Amino acid sequence: MAVIVDYDAGNLRSVQRACTEVGLAANISDDPEAIRHADRVIFPGVGAAGSAMKSIRKSGVDVALRQAFGSGVPILGICLGLQISLEFSEEDDQTTLGFLPGKVCRFQLRNPELKIPHMGWNEIELQRRHPLLENIKDGDAFYFVHSFFPEPDNPATIFASTQYESDFCCAAGLDNFFGTQFHPEKSGRVGLGILDRFRHWDGRVAQ
Repeated sequence: MAVIVDYDAGNLRSVQRACTEVGLAANISDDPEAIRHADRVIFPGVGAAGSAMKSIRKSGVDVALRQAFGSGVPILGICLGLQISLEFSEEDDQTTLGFLPGKVCRFQLRNPELKIPHMGWNEIELQRRHPLLENIKDGDAFYFVHSFFPEPDNPATIFASTQYESDFCCAAGLDNFFGTQFHPEKSGRVGLGILDRFRHWDGRVAQ
């Protein structure tokens, strides 16, 4: 059974509905024991880094997530779930989980016609292959809504990018963790395909 992590960050029911659509049985839970016993974990979220980290530290979910990552359980981070899986976020100057070396940066836009948050559909460009991006092509569009973006330290952990004035990472991963800045659950059939492949993913990345 998959667990969708509940840490007061919103958007959980839409993720659960999308999982149901692709045949992935997933419960929503904030129970660290449920996360420890899950065979895969989805770490979604819409919200702020500071309040998210406060919530998962208070509940012990941060420890359970680190244990799941360390034991090789497949983990999918979505939006804020990707961001707080890096080491540090400029949002709230927050130390985060540290699955993936790097930081989360605030958009600094020069074009006054571009607004923050970045919201809407953007085409992505693949940087390297990953099992969850199988059948995804350069130019496929996904739905975004965010004011910060991930900046991994190691380019080898960046699997896709997109552009909002300048290029930024929109999919990153290391070992059994993979995260997207975009929302697969809100991205139509192409997004559901990622969740469907996550249903079968063993947490390994072919080299």
